[in-house]
Amino acid sequence: MTTQTLNRSDLITLLIDKNKLTPVIAEQVVVTILDEMSKALINGDRIEIRGFGSFEARQRAPRKARNPKTGETVYTQSKNAVHFKPGKELRERVDISKAK
Repeated sequence: MTTQTLNRSDLITLLIDKNKLTPVIAEQVVVTILDEMSKALINGDRIEIRGFGSFEARQRAPRKARNPKTGETVYTQSKNAVHFKPGKELRERVDISKAK
C-alpha cells in the first residue's frame, strides 16, 4: 500500500485542471480559504464543513514529559492545538475505500 500526500501545489493543480481556472486565480482561492480558516481558529471560532468535518482550537493542559536525550523530566506549558473531527460522510467514504 502506497501513501500519498496532497499538498498545496497539488490542490492548486487540481483546481486548474477540474475547473479551468488560471494558475493565479486557483492559487488565490487556495490561499484565501486556508488563510480564513487559520484566522477563524486563531479567533477561537469553530469551522464546520458539512460532509467533511469540523476544526476547532482546544486548550491542552500542561503535562509532565521526558526529554528523550537525557531522560530528564520536564514540564510542558499549556497550549492551543487544532482538533479535527471527521464528518459522517467522510468517515463512511474512507471506510468504503479501505474495504476495497
